[in-house]
Amino acid sequence: MPTAMITGASRGLGAAIAAALAPTHTLFLAGRPSAELDAVAEQFGATTWPMDFGDPDAIEAVVEPIDELDVLIHNAGVAYPATVPESTVDEWRATLAVNVIGPVALTLPLLPALRAVGGHVVFVNSGAGINASPGLASYTASKFALRGFADSLRNDEPSLRVTSVHPGRIATEMQESLIAYEGREYTPEKFLSPETVAKVIADAVNAPRDAHIHEIIVRPR
Repeated sequence: MPTAMITGASRGLGAAIAAALAPTHTLFLAGRPSAELDAVAEQFGATTWPMDFGDPDAIEAVVEPIDELDVLIHNAGVAYPATVPESTVDEWRATLAVNVIGPVALTLPLLPALRAVGGHVVFVNSGAGINASPGLASYTASKFALRGFADSLRNDEPSLRVTSVHPGRIATEMQESLIAYEGREYTPEKFLSPETVAKVIADAVNAPRDAHIHEIIVRPR
């Protein structure tokens, strides 16, 4: 089966993507070591690839054994709810490290493995990567930057398929924290389910190879 590496797969959307791709792909689950990540790996017969986006210099050595990779899905992300005047430099630094520098640090050493099979790189972005979201200053900036990286990768690596996925709000722990920051009641039914977004991503990954889906925008009904 083709291979797919997924970051941030220990829970939420990442675990849902793993479930959606497990029937068609051999899964590599990348992220910080945890019991949650091990549990997802055991459920789907996947392997874990320990890495910390806070230490990007160590990532290349972790993925060095991979010589072919069909799909790379950048799903890991963090958000620190704050307006610009509320935000801190440390929050900006942490957000950009995980949401931008991490994907760059993982993609670059995997380019030969992706080129070898004409692979597919999927960036789980956000509606905030298209229109600035109030109260999410550093997160918005990071998602605009991630979109720029995806567009540049698509331009510079014509043998690869590169897709940016921009979902609306998803019913995850991150969303629950954001709703609490906004002082509202969290009602999961109002948001996209992780399984819905995961299916959209899996459909893009499994699209015929002559189809290059550049961008997907998904919003709750």
